[in-house]
Amino acid sequence: MTRRALVRRPGPRLAEGLLTHIDRVEVDLALAERQWEAYVAALEAEGWETIEVPPAPDCPDAVFVEDTVVVYGDLAVVTRPGADARKPETAGTEQVLRDLGLRIAHIEAPGTLDGGDVLKHDGTVWVGLGGRTNRAGIDQLAAHLAPLGAEVVAVPLTKALHLKSAVTALPDGTVVGWDPVVDDPATWSSYLAVPEEPGAHVVLLDGSTVLMSSAAPRTRALYEERGLRVVAVDVSEFEKLEGCVTCLSVRLRG
Repeated sequence: MTRRALVRRPGPRLAEGLLTHIDRVEVDLALAERQWEAYVAALEAEGWETIEVPPAPDCPDAVFVEDTVVVYGDLAVVTRPGADARKPETAGTEQVLRDLGLRIAHIEAPGTLDGGDVLKHDGTVWVGLGGRTNRAGIDQLAAHLAPLGAEVVAVPLTKALHLKSAVTALPDGTVVGWDPVVDDPATWSSYLAVPEEPGAHVVLLDGSTVLMSSAAPRTRALYEERGLRVVAVDVSEFEKLEGCVTCLSVRLRG
């Protein structure tokens, strides 16, 4: 199976990124660049081909490329970010995906949708509602994905920037979250509370391997006890901007 990941290099205005639920602290741009390069290297070391989306230097949050598109099978749904400052970010992602041969659809006004609000597993697509994604955006996404057999489920979101800032899923489908920012854990039939907020964010590298933040050692031990192999990376500068390991790439499998 081909495994490719879209990434976008952090720009010079990274430290100006939008914040919603946390206070602003100083971001070390040089360290952020090194951390991004190490993140990309970790993906490549695990057999993923990385593809750089063209830079968007005027968009501080552009490094969080996951928010610009939702990919399901051979369909790429280009988002319409809920923050106006982020709307220009989608053009570069769309062009790369067109060049890769994916089919393209769009979220149109008045809909808004951030890719970080979308959690997919085994035919179900949960979408955070209440932050930067609205009902019209969710309804449009559902219409685009219905022909592919996906069930789209809206999930209330009031305590975190994006749904995947609160929860992600392990390879077996267990949804993991940090309870203080999860509105309703009962949304998922299989839910595991983790002891550290950064531990709630995992990228599935294969059926038994996850990539996660090095800032959650107790959660890493919990995952390893479940038989998972863990690749840990330092993303501290992006965590200062409400970012995490999931939002730094768009994973394409096929």
